[in-house]
Amino acid sequence: MIRAGVVGASGLAGGDLIRLITQHPDLELTFLGGSSHIGRRPAELHPGLRLDLGLTVQPVTEGIADQVDVLFLATPAPVSAELSALLADRVPAVVDLSGAFRIRTPELHDRWYPKVKRRTDLADRFVYGVPELIGDQLADAALISLPGCYATAITLGLAPLVLGLGLDLKTVVVDGKSGSSGGGLRLRTPDLHPFRSGAIAPYSPTGHRHAAEVGDFLERGKPGAIRSLSMSAYGVSHVRGLLTSSYVFTDDAVDQRELQRAYVRFYKEHRFVRVRRHAETLIPVPDPQAVLGSNFCDVTVLHDEEGGRIVVLAALDNLVKGAAGQAIQATNIRFGLPEETGLTMQPVMPA
Repeated sequence: MIRAGVVGASGLAGGDLIRLITQHPDLELTFLGGSSHIGRRPAELHPGLRLDLGLTVQPVTEGIADQVDVLFLATPAPVSAELSALLADRVPAVVDLSGAFRIRTPELHDRWYPKVKRRTDLADRFVYGVPELIGDQLADAALISLPGCYATAITLGLAPLVLGLGLDLKTVVVDGKSGSSGGGLRLRTPDLHPFRSGAIAPYSPTGHRHAAEVGDFLERGKPGAIRSLSMSAYGVSHVRGLLTSSYVFTDDAVDQRELQRAYVRFYKEHRFVRVRRHAETLIPVPDPQAVLGSNFCDVTVLHDEEGGRIVVLAALDNLVKGAAGQAIQATNIRFGLPEETGLTMQPVMPA
């Protein structure tokens, strides 16, 4: 068994990690860490988890290196930067779900994460990306940084255009809509039920740091492929799930058939990305409710001939494929397990 620890055990992503690890045939949960709720059991923190694991939340010290083979950091970025400095080279594999090491370019990191001070050498050592696109780099990675939920959807949506077809994208404008769980458990006035219920809240209308990490990653894959990438983000009233709509403008000639074939070909060997036709089901897809509780990302590509643009839609569960699920997926690759191990659950619908 692979011994797994979760730091940030009381958070939403931490709770989903506990849920998935305890269902995984090759992972054993051996440590729960945090700075609050010390001594509390998982069942006390997560009402859906009535588990008697014999574990309580404990402070994180160097000594946990003897208790785990893989440590998941479901912690705020400043905490992840601090813990990574403490535990790198002590724990065989550290998987960070925060933004501490997502953006490799120092200037971009300082712009979008000005309060996150990280060790430069660690920033260069972390392997970053969606497992579908960097699987070969994960096989022996000691330090893994996972994309944010929005960035996961945007990257999976754009990758076939940039890395598959090799298009030069003049402008990409992303519209993102996410449920309230994307903001974690921090208590903020806009997230109170009287304001959040029924809302479409433009909380980041002129920029989002997840767009910056997408640009930083794709630039490494194909320098100069995207000249301009911007994003507007909105909070909606459901709890789980997000949808990104990427509007892509290019001078390269494409048509609907070519685009559809390219996406199917690009993700043919990747079971967690489902390339879908917009009208293939009873409801238009992608729709976040059609992936809830699963590790799937549904992607649809459309050619808007009249508008001179490509429209790419991507939907996922932000707590699973956007966080805990792809953390398990990356861990499976890291330890030589089949990628889908412990992640074969189908979506729950309606939710």
